[in-house]
Amino acid sequence: MDKVQLKYETNNNTLIVELEGELDHHVAEDIRIELDDIIERKRIRNLIFDMGLLHFMDSSGIGVIMGRYKNISKLGGKVAVVEVPDKIDKIFTLAGLYRIVEKYQNKREAINRM
Repeated sequence: MDKVQLKYETNNNTLIVELEGELDHHVAEDIRIELDDIIERKRIRNLIFDMGLLHFMDSSGIGVIMGRYKNISKLGGKVAVVEVPDKIDKIFTLAGLYRIVEKYQNKREAINRM
């Protein structure tokens, strides 16, 4: 099992997080802590998850996204996902995630529309 790799960049007050590998219950808490720390330290308002290199995600991964959505929305910001693989897209649709999180084709589109 490969651990998820987390890369991030900031663009003004937007955090762009690139996830690679598997986001499951083994790593979800670590990702949660790391993202919350970055959001607080860098005063992030909007958050974009780039899922293009994510191979697997379980319900704890959905929890990571929903938890960050709650935190970001309290700040008046938005959360988006980009480059969502088909398998994960189906999970997001079934979970109703797209009712609260916007989906865009790529990072540029997400940055421009947020």
